[in-house]
Amino acid sequence: MKKLTYYIDRGNDFYEPLYEYRIPEAGVDELYARQLCTYFIMRGTEYELTANEMDGEEDILVIKEIGRNLPGEDEKSFRGQGVHIEFRSPNERENFPLISRIPCSTHFDALRFLLKDVVYIPGIGQKLVTSTEIDEDRGVYVIYVNDLGEADD
Repeated sequence: MKKLTYYIDRGNDFYEPLYEYRIPEAGVDELYARQLCTYFIMRGTEYELTANEMDGEEDILVIKEIGRNLPGEDEKSFRGQGVHIEFRSPNERENFPLISRIPCSTHFDALRFLLKDVVYIPGIGQKLVTSTEIDEDRGVYVIYVNDLGEADD
């Protein structure tokens, strides 16, 4: 893989390129981590992953536009501060409450969390993952979690 490109599905077989990441500007670990996120936030707009494809040396993420991003409680920008993960409740009615934040040494370390159906949050315990997101605007991975055995909100 030499690059990762996001394409917006505009319907009628029209796919508009939105953004591209190339190696070495972004590392392979970051490109793989992005591919595990079911949601993508960029320039105040939320997108949902609909397909993850490859074409030669290019990896492709096809996304559909959901609409304006709804900010969660106590949002913070991590731009220029390294790799971070936020754990939040998927409860939109309560403004996606923040559960915890953790720094990661690398995107490779974040991959461990993004790959799991159940994660261990330091100081809190195990939680069930409902979805994952890369918030490009704030420079953070967001993992939405519920208590084990709890249904999605």
